Amino acid sequence: MSVRLRDKTFIGSTLLSLVILVAVFGFQAWNANKEVTYDLAVTTQSQQMGESIVAAAPDIDDKVTIELVEVDDARAAEAAVMDESADAWLHPTDDGWELVGRSEVSSGLRDIATETVSSAVLAANAQQAGTDVATLQQGTAVTTDILDGDAEQQGIAKAVGFGMAILFYMSAVIFGMYLAMSVTEEKQSRIVEIIATSIPLRHLLFGKLIAAVVLALAQLLLYAAVAVIGVSFTDWGDMLPSFTSGLAWFVVFFIAGFTMIAVLYAVAGALASRQEDIQSTSMPVTMLLMFMFFGAMLATGRLAEVLAWIPPFSAVLQPMRLVSGESQWWHALISLGILAAVTVGVILVAERIYRRALMQTGGKLTYKEAWNAEL
Repeated sequence: MSVRLRDKTFIGSTLLSLVILVAVFGFQAWNANKEVTYDLAVTTQSQQMGESIVAAAPDIDDKVTIELVEVDDARAAEAAVMDESADAWLHPTDDGWELVGRSEVSSGLRDIATETVSSAVLAANAQQAGTDVATLQQGTAVTTDILDGDAEQQGIAKAVGFGMAILFYMSAVIFGMYLAMSVTEEKQSRIVEIIATSIPLRHLLFGKLIAAVVLALAQLLLYAAVAVIGVSFTDWGDMLPSFTSGLAWFVVFFIAGFTMIAVLYAVAGALASRQEDIQSTSMPVTMLLMFMFFGAMLATGRLAEVLAWIPPFSAVLQPMRLVSGESQWWHALISLGILAAVTVGVILVAERIYRRALMQTGGKLTYKEAWNAEL
């Protein structure tokens, strides 16, 4: 554990990840509060409509200001757009209005112009028809609602759940592979034979497991703390209290699920006789992790509900369902009990394979060979 804490690659990757997290949330906070000014080129034909857009902009988006750039004709408008003295040119066409940009038209400017032009043209058409806009729009509004929970919160909960799945997968792969390599290194250098004279091999395994879990959990909590602080500065900060219990459950499920995966990686390291063998001996564990990850990301409906009870999928899916409000606390308690029981069973089986495989130096072993090997 102390070696890993001093490892420059580990420290560097952790710091880099933190810098990226801080940068992402910092950019979101800055971008959300950034005020933008657009220059809109207009001719005499589009002057009046341009003024309507300028007046409507603060009501549509209070962080957007639009200023008019008056030009003589279409050629001058195109020149203004090309030399970037104007962001876009508004002009009428045979069947409506067109907003012309150099390589693209900003979505902020486009949305405001589209809404303003639509409202102005609709009002003019209503007046010609001898009615008003409200009458024309009556009965046209379409709203959405959900029967269970809040729509916006459901979307944020899904994003939080995906984030938890990604964190579990990355932690399991990074720390699991490091654990496997350290086991193989000790076996290949025959240091383990010296260690075995001082302490039981099962104690060596448990020490490595505890160290891996502590390191992975510390890194996870560090990332989570930065993420929570970052989210608190966004528009979603008010929703954080509703996710607190789900995040706490995720930490508990993470410990149980990660322990199961870590002990399997330790076995993969014991089966290998050299570093080059680890890729093949760890393949079953890596595939299991892939199934867990994609199961969490893609499973929906009844399948997700069932997998949330089955270890090791429950380590990721049950916390996700808690965050989204699809599971209750007692569901989590029962699921955690099942996961913990299976984890203990896996550790008992893995410990036998680990002890027998670790002392075999003749080459790469299969699980069956390691199980039947003599101490």
